[in-house]
Amino acid sequence: MFGQKISRSSLAIVAIGFVVLFINGGSRNAIGLVLKPMADTFGWERGTLGETVALFLFVSALCVFFSGHLADRISLRSILGGGLFISATSIGLMSLVTEPWHALLLYGVAFAIGNGLASITPIGVMVSRQFPEKVGTANSIAISGMGFGQLVIIAALAAILVGLGWRSVFLWLGIVNLALVPFVLWAVRDQKTGSSADKRPPSGSSVGETFRTRYFWLLITMYGICGFQDFFAATHVVAFALDQGLKPLLAGNLLAFMGLAGLVGVIAAGTWSDRFSPIGATVICFIVRIVIFAMVLISKDSWSVTAFAVLYGFTYWITAPLAVVFVRNAFGARNLGSLSGMITMVHQFCGGLGAWAGAVIFDADGSYDTTFVIMLSCSVVALLLAFSLRAAQRNY
Repeated sequence: MFGQKISRSSLAIVAIGFVVLFINGGSRNAIGLVLKPMADTFGWERGTLGETVALFLFVSALCVFFSGHLADRISLRSILGGGLFISATSIGLMSLVTEPWHALLLYGVAFAIGNGLASITPIGVMVSRQFPEKVGTANSIAISGMGFGQLVIIAALAAILVGLGWRSVFLWLGIVNLALVPFVLWAVRDQKTGSSADKRPPSGSSVGETFRTRYFWLLITMYGICGFQDFFAATHVVAFALDQGLKPLLAGNLLAFMGLAGLVGVIAAGTWSDRFSPIGATVICFIVRIVIFAMVLISKDSWSVTAFAVLYGFTYWITAPLAVVFVRNAFGARNLGSLSGMITMVHQFCGGLGAWAGAVIFDADGSYDTTFVIMLSCSVVALLLAFSLRAAQRNY
């Protein structure tokens, strides 16, 4: 797949990234699994937990940027180990919540900080240092850990939810995150700078120079739309399925199905970007989304809902490994962590809006139809932006 001899240390970097994102992916999506039963327990409106998710995405987005900034400057061991410890403590304590402000503080702030530190951005920097010629492929393999985590962890948590209730879901997530801390502190101890090539000063544009390009603003707008859609889908797909009459175990496993389909999408996107360019994979992503949002507006039977989840899952991680590819190809490696972190930050800011908007619109209308129309329109706009990126790239 890489087309070259790979050292054990380089493969270890990918493996570490995969494991961290495996836990990260499963943990961050668990709120969608428990959204309806948790709201039902306390008699809360879905908008209450939608606000919690929105706050989580806002705070974690800031931390994703901060972690990218740090990854350009300090050891990744401290960033990842500290992030996992904060995640473990806060998500475990979610099992004790009784008031909305508990969820806002523990999930919306504390877990957001930990999850944002142990995230795609520092992993992307770590992996990119080891595979300068195969950035897309190497990052897609590491980031596929998020899809595997969503598949395996969410499937396990769905069974726990049915058998033991939503509080046990958070307790087990805390245990799993905590168990990973000593592994990361041991495994990343010699991986501060990556390969020997990293000892040379990296070249590339400054942040100020990057901000003055049309290409960057097209890119960051497209990622904002992508995030708006992604976190709406991840937060509300289970509740939507339950509303349509799907059985709880099947509805809960839709997130797992999304993760399985996402594995195919993320690996294909990374390989495609190394062979051709990241723009082609992005175009495919939004064409698929146009089709499936139109489909779910027309039909909402169990087959259509399942197909929506699986096909959306295929697109869910496509753009994730491409952020560092877009940035490195256009602006060099000098500020790879800061710039890719900024793009991911905007992605998550808009994701918070998507999760919150879906909840508020549902509370007002009693359905998700209006939101699906908005998401369909966003897909068309994002597709046009992807084509504009191609034109801007030729002139860059």
